Amino acid sequence: MQSSTRRPGIDKRMNPTQETKTSPHIAFIGGGNMASAIISGLIKQGHPATEISVVDPSAEAAARLTAHHPVKVASLPGPALAQAQMVVWAVKPQHFKEAALQSRFHTRHALHLSIAAGIPTRSIAGWLGSERVIRAMPNTPALVGRGMSGLFAMPGVNAADREWAETVLSAVGERLWVDTEDQLDAVTALSGSGPAYVFYFLEAMTEAGSGMGLSRDQSYHLAVATFVGASRLAQVSDEPPEILRQRVTSKGGTTYAAVTSMEQDNVKTLFVRAIHAARQRARELGEEYGG
Repeated sequence: MQSSTRRPGIDKRMNPTQETKTSPHIAFIGGGNMASAIISGLIKQGHPATEISVVDPSAEAAARLTAHHPVKVASLPGPALAQAQMVVWAVKPQHFKEAALQSRFHTRHALHLSIAAGIPTRSIAGWLGSERVIRAMPNTPALVGRGMSGLFAMPGVNAADREWAETVLSAVGERLWVDTEDQLDAVTALSGSGPAYVFYFLEAMTEAGSGMGLSRDQSYHLAVATFVGASRLAQVSDEPPEILRQRVTSKGGTTYAAVTSMEQDNVKTLFVRAIHAARQRARELGEEYGG
């Protein structure tokens, strides 16, 4: 895997953000929560709202978008898409193929960035008639600018295209390139689905606290602050999580009692199994909707 640090030797002439003094036009196919988060981040970064357009058949989604962002929203793909230098595919997997076939004649010159779960790049390239395809897997903390996105690029994507995709996704958080596309299934299982695991444990900790005499609000506050603080400590520490855990697990103490109980119940083994199940489902989605 590769980090998202900027690579030396990038041909700036090929990057649309550098190529002209005007901002490139970015079109979003799908205007749901993730698209809205990226649009909001782009505008905060200084990208003009006039150079962002959205295609979404839902009148509700269009109303929600335009209530917060002065962007153009169309109900169906059309010739106006030809102005887009990047197309961000934010549709549900089951709708991707239909939307792509409707749009392909207007978008062949564009860089395509897909954030649709499971759909393989070979299918996207075939539907769109283009090899300039990057597939990304963001997660819901992108809604508050703290997302984590895994990215994979087809061979037809050049260094400037990669840099541009990073710039767009930096609007909602961090990025990490993977070397093979099947690794995106692991990204989906770890970080894509990962917020749900955190919320699951927050539910359990809140339930435990309220069962021990604290209010649900008190329990939830303690649990959330603990996750935030522990995550930050892990982020800035050079030590692996095993060592960080051991530092708060004195033998015979309260943490030791809790960890021992979880180990006796095989919590870690079951958790790892659950993540593997998520990866398997990601693969199945690709097979189901990528044909």
